[in-house]
Amino acid sequence: MLFNSFEFLVFFPVVTVLFFILPHRFRWQLLLAASCFFYMFFKPEYILILAFTIVVDYYAGILIESAATSKLKKRYLMISLVANIGVLAVFKYYNFINDNITGLAGLFGWTNPIPALTMLLPVGLSFHTFQAMSYTLEIARGNYRAEKHFGIYALYVMFYPQLVAGPIERPQNMIHQFHEKKEFCYTRVVDGLRLMLWGFFKKIVIADNLATYTDSVYGNLHVQTSIAIVIAVFFFAFQIYCDFSAYTDIARGAARVMGFELVKNFNYPFRSRSVTDFWRRWHMSLTTWFNDYLFTPLVIRNRDSIKWGVVFALMVTFSLSGLWHGAAWTYVVFGVMHGIAMSYEFLTKKSRKRLSKKVPAFIYNPMCQALTFLFVCFTWIFFRAGSMQDAFYVLRRIPGVFTELSNFAVTNSKPIFDGTLNRLGLIYCGMFVILLETIHYLDNKFQIFSRLRTQRALVRWSVYYLTVLVMMFFASATAHKFIYFQF
Repeated sequence: MLFNSFEFLVFFPVVTVLFFILPHRFRWQLLLAASCFFYMFFKPEYILILAFTIVVDYYAGILIESAATSKLKKRYLMISLVANIGVLAVFKYYNFINDNITGLAGLFGWTNPIPALTMLLPVGLSFHTFQAMSYTLEIARGNYRAEKHFGIYALYVMFYPQLVAGPIERPQNMIHQFHEKKEFCYTRVVDGLRLMLWGFFKKIVIADNLATYTDSVYGNLHVQTSIAIVIAVFFFAFQIYCDFSAYTDIARGAARVMGFELVKNFNYPFRSRSVTDFWRRWHMSLTTWFNDYLFTPLVIRNRDSIKWGVVFALMVTFSLSGLWHGAAWTYVVFGVMHGIAMSYEFLTKKSRKRLSKKVPAFIYNPMCQALTFLFVCFTWIFFRAGSMQDAFYVLRRIPGVFTELSNFAVTNSKPIFDGTLNRLGLIYCGMFVILLETIHYLDNKFQIFSRLRTQRALVRWSVYYLTVLVMMFFASATAHKFIYFQF
């Protein structure tokens, strides 16, 4: 089983202390060994998959850079891309494709002779594959020189803080940092630990407690009330945000302690006023990856009809983005819905801008924010549901909320919540969501996290100890894996 939060709290300080004790020339070896151990803790033999793509991409990068012709350069790039996408296709999409072939063959009374494979999906496969692909793509575009140090390149792909769930880094940001000598800096170490503390708080207190509720509801949909289901839909939005952004904060904080800076992956996504704005704030490293390597090239190829070229590129990009998240039609539908929404916003940009000038900002902006949040919650039904049948069942049950509320108001007899979560637990979950949004509001308006750095030691340490106490007191009884580990 992969590291949980508490095991990471033992692993990280040991590696960090050794990192600062060792001379600079040995540090890359320590980090690479630690990264290998971290990955092999899940399933040791899967390190061979990483080793294969690392070797292929390392030599492909050198060959691409030294290629005498553009045709040869494209050939070496294609070898790299086929190797990486091939690994994804086999381990992540083989059974999905095969199951669909079986279903299609069954419609015609045929039998699919291709057997299914029983294998676990390597954790973080989509993340480190995309990071590796960005390396050879950047070299092919002439934006980066091939890294000649094999160990440093391997570390770029395997750096343990962000190995299994990102953020997805580019070679321009990361590789040079592994060559630079890192000195111990108290201020930087404290900043990193503070960011990690906030990440652990979001994961252990908020995400895991919300997961207790959402897992119970989605795991037993047919015995839930409509109100319980709708609450789960909204709770999942905050659960997935706290879960994923928590991992990013922990990864960025752990890297910062040692002197490495990872890219920011979230920027208050629930403040978005449009779906387009949402994807500029949510999982930003993935959004920019798809924008640079898929969306923009597709638009350029359709330059004769830019308007519909953009729509085509948006639909392809977000359909594949949905599939990137998981090998299931629910993820594809999730991506397609976002592609449709983005296309609508692109096509109606001028009319919406005219409307924004007619409606007062204090009405228009919150309305757009609320509609965007509702749309995102709606699409996450497909993201969270275990199947298309479950997703449509949730959608059919949503209107029942009004009936249940009216029945409760008239008779006061039918409980609007079942036994999925006791009332106290439900209140706690609601409090955690309110607390999260309050902290976000205060930080956005008054920069409370930045100001905490300048406060007296008594204030700072009081906040730290209070956070730890809350984590100890309100920690979920069940530890949940990070959601994005499965991607």
